[in-house]
Amino acid sequence: MGEALRCSVVVERTGTGHFVATNARGGTIHFGTASGDGGNAEFTPVELLLAAIGGCTAADVDVATARHAEPAEFSVSVTGDKISDELGNRMTGLEVTFAVTFPDGEGADRARAVLPRAVRTSHDRLCTVSRTIEIGTPVRTTIRDA
Repeated sequence: MGEALRCSVVVERTGTGHFVATNARGGTIHFGTASGDGGNAEFTPVELLLAAIGGCTAADVDVATARHAEPAEFSVSVTGDKISDELGNRMTGLEVTFAVTFPDGEGADRARAVLPRAVRTSHDRLCTVSRTIEIGTPVRTTIRDA
């Protein structure tokens, strides 16, 4: 087993249904709860989860393919169904769809050839986010003494 790298974010409430997450490097992302009125464009926590899956695997695939050719198109769509059943609220039917094309030119054929293996390797081994979801890991919650 390799050495563990401790990762962390702090989530702070900024208003009713609005939050900001800050990472150890000082980066921030604002998010909130779905308001239903259509006026709130902030990501919800579920959408952040989908973005984390897509971003993690996109980064893996980009590293493997872009060294051969710069893509003409590179997008990753992540969808799933939010359900509530006897196990509680959760996501099912998670799907990741890559749309990647390379223009003609040096390295493009190699990039196209590498793409399926890069997607498979990200899914099977590299993407920390989707690997954690698929394998599962306990989440422990505590309340800090005031």
